[in-house]
Amino acid sequence: MRRKAKIDMPVERYSVIRSLRAIDRADVVLMVINAEEGVTEQDKKIVGYAHEAGKATIIVVNKWDLIEKDSKTALRFTDMIRNEMAFIQYAPVLFTSALTKQRVSRVTDLVKYVADQHSMRVQTSVLNQVIEDATAINPPPSSHGKRLKIYFSTQPDVKPPTFILFVNDPEIMHFSYLRYLENKLRESFGLEGTPIKLVVRGRKEEE
Repeated sequence: MRRKAKIDMPVERYSVIRSLRAIDRADVVLMVINAEEGVTEQDKKIVGYAHEAGKATIIVVNKWDLIEKDSKTALRFTDMIRNEMAFIQYAPVLFTSALTKQRVSRVTDLVKYVADQHSMRVQTSVLNQVIEDATAINPPPSSHGKRLKIYFSTQPDVKPPTFILFVNDPEIMHFSYLRYLENKLRESFGLEGTPIKLVVRGRKEEE
């Protein structure tokens, strides 16, 4: 897919539409970033589309052979990607060169690994233990003297892994606490390369 500034002709616009449709059909998305250009606005939109669609994503930085490097160049470039696309911290970053074939052979294995993460199922008892431990370390938020209680958790779906939290009052749940729980789930189960969907439901909905 070409950059936004070059999308002028009907053929180019059609190419973009086809690419987005391809994302809809895919389980794993390879987002190729030009190492010389860095992250563009078009890159952000494409990755954002994949994220919202619940697709597993791998960031592939191509033309890495053209970059003057020291021992920390890859780390700095990765940090730049994380800062520019903060919503997709979970995506692994692979530095490659299509010209020299550097690390190209790793792409297939990484796709398989991320696909497995995307379709991972967690045993219910293990899931609830992780949530219980997380709430013990950092208690849930409260509002007007009423503290959020998480009664039970379950995983009804994969691609992406989807977890339902049954609570006493969904209105008390704060997005920052959901982010905390997501981080704890990733610490426990990996889930690298895949978004996680957390659904909060009141206890009556469970019944």
